[in-house]
Amino acid sequence: MEKPEVKPAVCEVGQGTLPGCAALAFPYIPMQSNNPTRYSRTEALQTGTLFPGLDLPFKAAIQARTKLPNTALVELMALDFAVTELNLYLDTHPQDQEALGLYASYIKLAKEGREKYTAKYGPLDSAELVLEDGYTWLNDPWPWELGGNG
Repeated sequence: MEKPEVKPAVCEVGQGTLPGCAALAFPYIPMQSNNPTRYSRTEALQTGTLFPGLDLPFKAAIQARTKLPNTALVELMALDFAVTELNLYLDTHPQDQEALGLYASYIKLAKEGREKYTAKYGPLDSAELVLEDGYTWLNDPWPWELGGNG
């Protein structure tokens, strides 16, 4: 029996199918093209991925119930999430100059935002403590009690 010619599939974002005869628990990893469409940082944090092509359909129900408030802390979380996602993308697409530029700008924004947040509300984690003041991490009030989420 002659094997049919297999041509590589060219799928748009959100398209493509699994083989009809795939084995149980057959892993499927969508391949990203260069410069893929991206969610905004906030959408990415709520969706669980920066890239719509990697968005998992079963998360739609969770996303509908997980509306994060627009706060300084949530913006920092979104920036950190986008930095991590772009870092993973650049591991496999190191020549994507647009993504590299976005990565650098998000790192800069996150650093600036973290400095402003820390100056106003205190350290975000124990690694940012000023130890000359002693170990004050567990002393009240916590950042959200000072309005750090606002």
